[in-house]
Amino acid sequence: MARVKRGVTTHARHRKIIKLARGYRGRSSTNFRIAIEKVEKALRYAYRDRRVKKRNFRALWIQRINAGARQYGLTYSRFINGLKRAGIELDRKVLSDIATREPEAFKSLVDQATQALKAA
Repeated sequence: MARVKRGVTTHARHRKIIKLARGYRGRSSTNFRIAIEKVEKALRYAYRDRRVKKRNFRALWIQRINAGARQYGLTYSRFINGLKRAGIELDRKVLSDIATREPEAFKSLVDQATQALKAA
């Protein structure tokens, strides 16, 4: 039976990790042993932070909505409650965008929410 030389496979595996480690500082980008640790850690962070990003953006949207609602004397929770009672189904991303870019439209939403709160 012929001897199997595995250099090609190993080299390809190493090259794949080194390619992912491009841009890292020092030996982290050139030394396979160190690069594999750094790449695995980076991939763990990337996986985790794809979920964290969603939380952070939702928190940002809520802060913007709260700031916009407070300009008209309403808190965030009362504003959202008023929108629900008024039957207005806009998500927080859209509400945040309206609050920052179109204050007149946001004012009308606040008025509708206030009316719905008074009616209840």
